[in-house]
Amino acid sequence: MRFSRLLSVFTAAALLAGLLLSAPSVMAQSADSESSLPLEELRSFTEVYERVQRDYVESVDDQTLIRNAIRGMLEGLDPHSAYLDQAEYQQLQEGTRGEFGGLGIEVGLEDGFIKVIAPIDGTPADAAGIQPADLIIRIDGQSVRGLDLQQAVELMRGEPGTEITLGILRDGEDTPLAVTLERAVIRVESVRSRQLEAGFGYLRISQFQSRTGDDLLSEIDRWRDEHGPLDGLVLDLRNNPGGVLDAAVEVADAFLTNGAIVSTDGRVERAEARFTATPNDALNGAPLVVLVNAGSASAAEIVAGALQDHRRAVIMGEQTFGKGSVQSILPLRNGSAVKLTTARYYTPDGRSIQAEGIVPDVEIANLRVSDRQASQALRESDLPRHLSADAEQPSDPASGDDAVPSSALATRDYALAEALNLLKGLSILGRD
Repeated sequence: MRFSRLLSVFTAAALLAGLLLSAPSVMAQSADSESSLPLEELRSFTEVYERVQRDYVESVDDQTLIRNAIRGMLEGLDPHSAYLDQAEYQQLQEGTRGEFGGLGIEVGLEDGFIKVIAPIDGTPADAAGIQPADLIIRIDGQSVRGLDLQQAVELMRGEPGTEITLGILRDGEDTPLAVTLERAVIRVESVRSRQLEAGFGYLRISQFQSRTGDDLLSEIDRWRDEHGPLDGLVLDLRNNPGGVLDAAVEVADAFLTNGAIVSTDGRVERAEARFTATPNDALNGAPLVVLVNAGSASAAEIVAGALQDHRRAVIMGEQTFGKGSVQSILPLRNGSAVKLTTARYYTPDGRSIQAEGIVPDVEIANLRVSDRQASQALRESDLPRHLSADAEQPSDPASGDDAVPSSALATRDYALAEALNLLKGLSILGRD
């Protein structure tokens, strides 16, 4: 009797779910599609359900079993689809607004372990030296094997000021690392800028939030008010895990004047979209270099791909992460939600980002360089009775009170120093 009741319940639920989640065109199909329901698999499901209820070592309530079944169904699809209970859904909404509690780390699931996509600037994870591609294998001594992504994230969250120890596997290290961090309230400053040299700016986007597009334009305006016209800009998207799609479109649009920015394509009509640029350019045509690395994902890859396809910027650094799928948040009636992969991203030239990433125009390895004493090589000016120049030489137009010696910048951030050198060359070539 119980088996028959469960089978009827889940068959009806499957029919209802199929109607609710299908596209309008699918909903209009004839009843023939209903006859193709996998009844044998549904019977197996209810049989397993009954066995767990009857034979599992501890009693488990129906709500927990059904919730776990939903989680397993979604997590078996891809690393990014997931079920979000009410608390997890609230945390996701807080993250898009730029303030939440935790470690400040964007993660995904890979081979049963938690893989770091990128640490967020200025967070405990960033300060502790967590790196993209690190695999988290333990959380406070507990193995993450068997945990879904949301459960692992929940373990890493907690009261600000409390400590947590992560067991990490890192490429190049022979043994796992134990990294202890202190949880904090994460307030993500999405956009930051500074001057590199006179006329050359640096703008960093750490994560794409709902206000990122407006913040970027405000930073560029503020930079001009303080330093004058821009001769070139370095846009730093390294270790940017992505975020809100609309924000990525707004950032790319800030530097483009026409044409496609990104398109999405899925199985149903509502998953198809195309975003195009409006006639503006925040830099008025000044050269742009975009820095990326393996931690640049999703929305960061949309921006890099759009600027690369339009030949508006030189993309520099490492091949990006390759997360080219769209996750739609579908709220449920009980206050929970489903995060479901519904489409793929495509660059203006029709390239798929998924599992491919963006290959930079100029590849820069993740290197560290050290300064050394200047060469003692003999120069003309060292020779006795050398001739002097005919006239006083003009001063270096790039020098100034705010200029940072290129050697000092290179020791702090080699890729950024190389980006600045390229930017200066592009600016020279672009002069009338």
